[in-house]
Amino acid sequence: MPVNTRWWRSAAIYQIYIRSLTDASGDGVGDLAGIRARLPYLRDLGVDAVWITPWYPSPMADGGYDVADYRDIDPLFGTLAEAEALIAEAHEHGLRLIIDLVPNHTSSAHPWFAEALAAGPGSPARERYIFRHGKESGAPPNDWKSVFGGPAWTRVPDGEWYLHLFDSSQPDLNWELPEVRTEFEAVLRFWLDRGVDGFRIDVAHGLIKQPDLPDLGIDHEEITGPPDRANHPHWDRDGVHEIYRSWRRVVEEYGEDRIFVAEAWVANPERLARYVRPGELHSAFNFDFLRAAWDPVKLREVIDSSIGALHAVGAPATWVLSNHDVVRHVTRYGRPDPGQPSDLEVGRRRARAALLLMHALPGGVYVYQGEELGLEEVEDLPEAVLQDPTWERSGHTERGRDGCRVPLPWRGTEPPFGFGPHGSWLPQPGHWSALTAEAQLRDEDSMLSLYRKALHLRRRHPALGEGELSWLDSPADVLLFSREPGFVCAVNLSPTPVPLPPHERVLLTSEPLPNGKLPTDTAAWLQV
Repeated sequence: MPVNTRWWRSAAIYQIYIRSLTDASGDGVGDLAGIRARLPYLRDLGVDAVWITPWYPSPMADGGYDVADYRDIDPLFGTLAEAEALIAEAHEHGLRLIIDLVPNHTSSAHPWFAEALAAGPGSPARERYIFRHGKESGAPPNDWKSVFGGPAWTRVPDGEWYLHLFDSSQPDLNWELPEVRTEFEAVLRFWLDRGVDGFRIDVAHGLIKQPDLPDLGIDHEEITGPPDRANHPHWDRDGVHEIYRSWRRVVEEYGEDRIFVAEAWVANPERLARYVRPGELHSAFNFDFLRAAWDPVKLREVIDSSIGALHAVGAPATWVLSNHDVVRHVTRYGRPDPGQPSDLEVGRRRARAALLLMHALPGGVYVYQGEELGLEEVEDLPEAVLQDPTWERSGHTERGRDGCRVPLPWRGTEPPFGFGPHGSWLPQPGHWSALTAEAQLRDEDSMLSLYRKALHLRRRHPALGEGELSWLDSPADVLLFSREPGFVCAVNLSPTPVPLPPHERVLLTSEPLPNGKLPTDTAAWLQV
C-alpha cells in the first residue's frame, strides 16, 4: 500500500496535553500508559494523528517545556520503551504521532547549562547560550522582558547575565553556534528512528536574535502576541528559515510523509507563509483564526487572508480554535467583552457552530483535548494550586494558563471523573459530571457526538480537507461558502434566524433547525 505523503494537508490532529489526558500510575498526573489506554477513543473520535506535548525529562517548571534531556522520557510519564510502544500502538490504530520539540531554550537543569555555569565567562560551554555582561550601572544587558513576566535576564554569581525569553529556568540557546544546530538535527534523527511522524516546533519564531541585542523600549511582551514591529530583535527574524530548510532535508531522509508544524506567532499571514514555503516547514498553526472574535466580518477577513497567503506558497492552512496556551474558546466566545464574565451557554452554542465552520475550511485542523467535550476555562482555580510560571513571575497579577489545562473528565459523577485513581494535579469542577465522555457518548446531541459526526463526515466527504473555497451570496452576518463537489457550509452570526440556501439534503447541523431555518449562532453542512 503506497504511503500517503500528503496526509498532513487535510489531517485532523488531536493535541494531547500529556499531564491532563489520563493518569494510569495513580500519582495524579497524566502519563504514557494513560495515552495508550485512550487510543481507541481517539481512533473512534475520527482524528488522523495525535500531537503530544513534551514528554522529556524535566524539572517541570513550565509543564515540560523546560527540557533537561531531549533523548529520553521523564519518569513522571513513563519510560523510553513505553514511548516506543505508544508509537507502535498508535500506528496500529491508524493514528500518526507527532511530538513536541523545544529548540528555543533548554532547562537550566540541562547538562549543557550546568557545564556553562561551571566553565565561566568566555568559555565554549557558555557559547551554547546567550551570556552577556550587564550595563555599567549594574542593570541587565538590555530591557527585554520575559513573556512570563519580569526581566528576560538573570545574573549568575560571576557577574554575567543569561537570556531567557521565558522562565529563568529556561535559558535561550545560541542558534548562531553550529554545535547547537548539529545537536538538534541529531535529536530529530533520534526520534525519527523510533517512528515518530513529525514534530510540533515550540516558539518557532524565536530562535534567532539580533546580534547586538538592542533595547526594545517597551514595558511588556505578550506570550500570545505577535511582534508589533518590523525587524523585531528576537521574534520572527529571517535567520530562522535557514534552520528549517536544514531540518526539512533531515526529515525527508525518512520519507516525504514525516512533517513539521510550527508554533509561530507572527504579525500577519504573509509572514506566516514564509515558514511554510517550499523546502521549509510543512504547516503552521493559524493563530489569527484562533484570536478572531465571533464576528462575520473578522472571521471572513482572516479566512481569506490566511488562505490567500498560504496558497501563494503552495501550503495548506492549518486551523485551530484552542490549545494549552490560551483561554478555551467556549469561554472566549461567551464573553460580551474582554474581562467580562462568560455566558457559557452562549459560548458552547458558538463553539458548536465554530466546529462546523473550521472543519469545513480548506486544509488541516487541530483539536485541543477537551474541546470535543465542550469544556470551558476553569477560572476559579484556588491560588494554592496554580503552577504556571506566569503566576509567580507576574507577582500574582496574571493567573496564567492552568485554567485550560485541567484534567479531562471521563466518567462518573465525582472528581476525578475517571482521570485517575487518586485525584488530579489540578482540581476539576464538580459540574463537569454532565460533560464526561461517558455521559456524552450516550447523548446523540452532545458536543462529543457532534465532533464525532463532523470528523467522520469530514474524512468521508470528497469536498472536505485540502482544496478550494468559494464564497456565496448570503444575508447580512451569514458566512456562506461552497466546496466542490457538492458541499455548502452556512454559519449564521446574525441575531435572527435565516432561511437555508437551496440544497438537496442537510448533512449536519450544530443545533436543530426549527421551521427549516438556521438559528442564530448555528452552522449547517449541506449537500447540493
